Amino acid sequence: MPIELTVRQSKQSRPITLVRKGKLRGAKVEASARRWAEQNGFNGQAGRVLAYADADGDVAGAFMGIGDIEGPDTALLSGSLARDLPDGQWHFAVPPAHAELALIGLLLGGYRFDRYGASSGRDIRFAVPQGTAGAEPERIAAGSTLARDLINTPANDMGPDQLEQAARTIAQTHKASITVTKGDSLLKQNLPMIHAVGRASNSAPRLIDMRWGPKNAPKVTLVGKGVCFDTGGLDIKTASGMLLMKKDMGGAANVLGLASMLMASKSELQLRVLVPAVENAISGSAFRPGDVLTSRQGITVEIGNTDAEGRLVLADALTLADEEDPHLIVDMATLTGAARVALGPDVPPFFTDDDALAAELSGASQELADPMWRLPLWHAYAKGLSSKVADINNVTTNGFAGSITAALFLSRFVKNAASWVHFDIYGWNPVAKPHAPVGGEAQCIRTLDRVIRRRASKQS
Repeated sequence: MPIELTVRQSKQSRPITLVRKGKLRGAKVEASARRWAEQNGFNGQAGRVLAYADADGDVAGAFMGIGDIEGPDTALLSGSLARDLPDGQWHFAVPPAHAELALIGLLLGGYRFDRYGASSGRDIRFAVPQGTAGAEPERIAAGSTLARDLINTPANDMGPDQLEQAARTIAQTHKASITVTKGDSLLKQNLPMIHAVGRASNSAPRLIDMRWGPKNAPKVTLVGKGVCFDTGGLDIKTASGMLLMKKDMGGAANVLGLASMLMASKSELQLRVLVPAVENAISGSAFRPGDVLTSRQGITVEIGNTDAEGRLVLADALTLADEEDPHLIVDMATLTGAARVALGPDVPPFFTDDDALAAELSGASQELADPMWRLPLWHAYAKGLSSKVADINNVTTNGFAGSITAALFLSRFVKNAASWVHFDIYGWNPVAKPHAPVGGEAQCIRTLDRVIRRRASKQS
């Protein structure tokens, strides 16, 4: 990252003055700096950054607009600083109300995916405000950066093999154990739907299983959809529909980023991470519309559409997770286009029957400006998944409530966990924001990190 947080504020550090919209005249700066801002049309517009010079022509400071209201959402506007500040040493003239979140926004705004090109070459050192710890923003930003990097990497360099290697690297970093069940071994270990979805690819399907933490700690299991590329299978997608399918492992990327955050926090937690890693490819061995698959749980599934493959691999992984009776199962997946139609790319829906958990997630989401919205597990819609030849179909025929019916499908495979929550994420920013360039995105994991750690501390 081009942003470095420093504990001490050096004498060379230059101040950043935060200005609410319409409040430039009240800014505590030299009159010449205020006149410069007025001449450049700056008046506290949200996210706008304007540097100003001293009498010698050297950069002396900068303004940043925070719009009408200073709140959690406003704090993330600090990502603009990473893009628009001149290089050098900087600090907030007056610490913002949400200083830690502002530092997170700053670090996230400094993100660049430069694997295939030159780095930005930026060098910004930023002094942490007094009373704020820099380690927490760095921990959160590192997990988010990990998720972004995994999603942004194209499928030729991020197939099931490379996703497994990424998980192994994370496990090694945090001294976690990891096992991988691969290829036909999935059938021997009763993970048949993961095998069926991934068997057409030259890269063997697999289940990645990572464990960390003491066995007597609260048990939390994260499950992430790792479809490294999705052609749609024999129900093939259009060319335009495949353009972003490198991000169909966004659920896996997000749970790996979240796991990295949690392990770095040293929380008293018994953590398990399950990632079914596959490519939904087309070949003579591809599974077909009309096939009936038997899941790990024994539920038979008629395949109404091979492009609804994510819920199939998740079903086997959720069943495996559920067999240990964890305190909490979290699954994350780029699962349905219906979720985007309902809430757009920025607000992932989540589903749970646990009202207390839903309230905690919604509260933390607002505290951290990490958007999400609860949608109902409307059980009356489950009849749309009925099949005449199997226990359940993997899709409905009427096209209604696609995100809800996908969640209802998954709910069939969770019986024993004390709590379960499903996130239908997009994992991508189609439009740049101050703290987020266009590309892969970590969604909901800052909120999940806070809620999981809070719950673990109460249960320990």
